[in-house]
Amino acid sequence: MNQVSETASAKEDPARRILAFLQERIGPQKFNAWFRHGTQVSIENGHVKVSVPNSFVANWIESHYCALIASTAQEATGRSRPIMVMIDPALSGEVRKRQLDVQADLVAKSTSGRARPRRPIAVPALRHNLDDFVVGDNNRLAYSAAMMAAGGSRAPFNPLFIHGACGVGKTHLLQGVCSAVSRQSGRHVAWRYVTAEQFTNEYIQAVRKKAYAEFRARYRRLDLLAIDDVHFLAAKKATQDEFLHTFDAIETAGKQVVMASDAHPRLVGELNEQLVSRFIAGMVVKIDPPNRATRMEILRRRAARMRLTVPDDVLDYIAAHVRGSVRELEGALVKLTALAALESGPITLDMAMRTLADHLARTDSVITLGDIEAITAVFFGITPADIHSTRRTKTVSLARMVAMFLGRRHTRMSFPEIGRFMGKNHSSVVLAVQRMEKLLSGNGQAKWMTPMGVKSMPAGKIIELLTEQLA
Repeated sequence: MNQVSETASAKEDPARRILAFLQERIGPQKFNAWFRHGTQVSIENGHVKVSVPNSFVANWIESHYCALIASTAQEATGRSRPIMVMIDPALSGEVRKRQLDVQADLVAKSTSGRARPRRPIAVPALRHNLDDFVVGDNNRLAYSAAMMAAGGSRAPFNPLFIHGACGVGKTHLLQGVCSAVSRQSGRHVAWRYVTAEQFTNEYIQAVRKKAYAEFRARYRRLDLLAIDDVHFLAAKKATQDEFLHTFDAIETAGKQVVMASDAHPRLVGELNEQLVSRFIAGMVVKIDPPNRATRMEILRRRAARMRLTVPDDVLDYIAAHVRGSVRELEGALVKLTALAALESGPITLDMAMRTLADHLARTDSVITLGDIEAITAVFFGITPADIHSTRRTKTVSLARMVAMFLGRRHTRMSFPEIGRFMGKNHSSVVLAVQRMEKLLSGNGQAKWMTPMGVKSMPAGKIIELLTEQLA
């Protein structure tokens, strides 16, 4: 069963009511896939905290269910509550193999368009603006480029393509550009923010309903198109062709396109070469994980927004030891403040060290296995859910082997820990690493299937490209 923590009785448990309402809204299949196992929901310090086993589930829930969780939380508790999605690797053991296969199937249907949406598609609500984006050495160039794209005059580059690991601020910048444009006075600006998945689903609906003119008018007359998660276009030839024409129409009209992806355009598997050439003709900029000073400022602002009094030595401790994404920083802060509320005492450094000890032991690495899975999946044109599933196709097996090898090379995780994180056993990880080492030592070729046929590349080149992406 889904684990729920709350002081009230089960009958009066607001978190359970949130889950019950959520199940009614999305149906049992999706609820069981994303919320029944391996996900914890609790109400702590006025927030609804959703704890998940890995970055893939975190991103999926944030992209598809965050707004719905917020509305059901308000309905269940009688007031609006902030939603916080945080990663807890300890939950990875809760996700069964069958559950991973179900998630992989749902993702495949959603991103391929085989599952027809039941309701009309709505544009995602904007939650971010450029004013509250924390600028540091890791993202200064991307922020400056976003400011130029949001300016009143035409930017000297088109498109702007931002890439980086999960949780480093890509979506924040894209939505920030849209927010800035929407607030410009003196002129009407037509803009649209969508994910690549939503663009795909809208296009499929247009094809089915023969509503091409309406679809094209919706996109090709925009002053600004912001499209997130571009890597979801991988291997979708018809959608890529349509997006190519959309991009050309917007660019020819002198208007702006901004995009975000988990990987550099050249590392997105099965992406049309014409699209790649157009993307890299603009400005391609990477966002790295925040450095210590930036992490400290992020924590200060989050604490202020949550109206929390957190001593500087505690913030400094978190900033020094939690070195991953913004999401991990926020999760650590929420966990700490929840404990302080439970103990009815002030937040102290000793409390921070005790509270975060287990979290730090599991995630004490600049590069996480979640990062590795994300860039590996994008490279091979699959999803992290496929890597976690029991599928053994040539492409999935190769991607899984590469991810395991990179996990051992770039993180402090042991063979058993990698296995638990990915839903595999210890021996599977050992064998995968040994096979990869043998391929590398013999300068072997790696082959995998794509919708366009067999693709081949030296194993060493794959590792080199993905390692560059992680750096």
